[in-house]
Amino acid sequence: MRDICELIDELKPAILMVLVQMLYLGINILYKLVVVDGMNLRIVIAYRFVFATAFMAPLAFIFERKKRPKMTWTILFLGLISGLFGGTLSQTLYLETLALTTATFASAMNNLLPAMTFVMALFFGLEKLNWKAAAGKAKIIGTLIGISGAMLLTLYKGARIPTPSFHVTVLRPLTSHVASSHSSSGGNTLLGALAAVGGISSFSMWLIVQSKMSKRYPCHYSSTALMSFAASVFSVGFALCSERDWNQWKLGWNIRLLTVAYAGLVPAGVNVVMIAWCVHKRGPLFVSVFNPLLLLFLAFVGSFFMDEMLHLGSIIGGVLIVCGLYMVLWGKAKEMKMMNLLDVPSQTLHVSSPSVEIIVKSSIGDQKGNNLSASNVVNGDHQDSSENGNKVIRDDDGKNQE
Repeated sequence: MRDICELIDELKPAILMVLVQMLYLGINILYKLVVVDGMNLRIVIAYRFVFATAFMAPLAFIFERKKRPKMTWTILFLGLISGLFGGTLSQTLYLETLALTTATFASAMNNLLPAMTFVMALFFGLEKLNWKAAAGKAKIIGTLIGISGAMLLTLYKGARIPTPSFHVTVLRPLTSHVASSHSSSGGNTLLGALAAVGGISSFSMWLIVQSKMSKRYPCHYSSTALMSFAASVFSVGFALCSERDWNQWKLGWNIRLLTVAYAGLVPAGVNVVMIAWCVHKRGPLFVSVFNPLLLLFLAFVGSFFMDEMLHLGSIIGGVLIVCGLYMVLWGKAKEMKMMNLLDVPSQTLHVSSPSVEIIVKSSIGDQKGNNLSASNVVNGDHQDSSENGNKVIRDDDGKNQE
């Protein structure tokens, strides 16, 4: 039972990150539904962080009011940076990529997140290249394999794989919407690529900042609430500048309210808490390598539930994603074990070596009145020779007697 508990504790970050990607799958589907409904996605982002702030602030007050560290200007600045990069910029630039190009192009570019995060983590000293060690090679090769698999899943189709379908076609209008958007803005591919790189860089920067934030302010509910508040201020301001139609801001008991509520409570609330905890435990690279799993989930959910076609490229790409992910996880686990061994001090360094005294007594003649006593101390202090042979030191029960 103890071994099972230790195994579960070891796998907890990986399990949570898989759950994060599954929850992101829900918001992607809801985004598609709300686009079909005609809602401006910039307003969705604004509402997303407003709902996240309203949801996380009470949780932070209830669970962390007694153990929260003192707020400093550095922590406040990190919270504002997190809201800017991890909230407003990353989401807005991703939506700009969708508007300027296609969903396929945006998904393909988004798979560069592990490589971008790895480079930034190397630059800020959060990861070590360590190419000579097996763990370092596993991280690098696994990251490249995962990116290759995600690109293959996105860009290569191959032969069609027959799968059972439930004939749910509620998302079909989105395909024509994205296609018409792409046809009307075919010359904006370069701007779309720049926007995608900017969004990926913003999210990678947020992971780096989150790593610093979790060390200085290890209260994940409070840090998420602070980030959501900052992101809501930035996002509302940006949405007001781009959308002046107040009818777009109205929410009713419909898909719009469901989308913004789910987006605020789950992706911008619960997911951020789990990501912050995983970054604190395993680092930003560990979190980023799970990102291609979202494409894998979307491909299979689309084929089984959305009446979309599953191709050979999706199968091969999915296998490569899983293999790359396993290699990175193996490398990180090996590094964590080495770090734990280095951090735990050897017990032999803290146990003082017992002193051993060897007494040599000369009994040639009592009339001379001299005995020779020599002591050899094992712990390396010094050796003393005594000219007074009348004193004998005996150790019977741990006490020195004269």
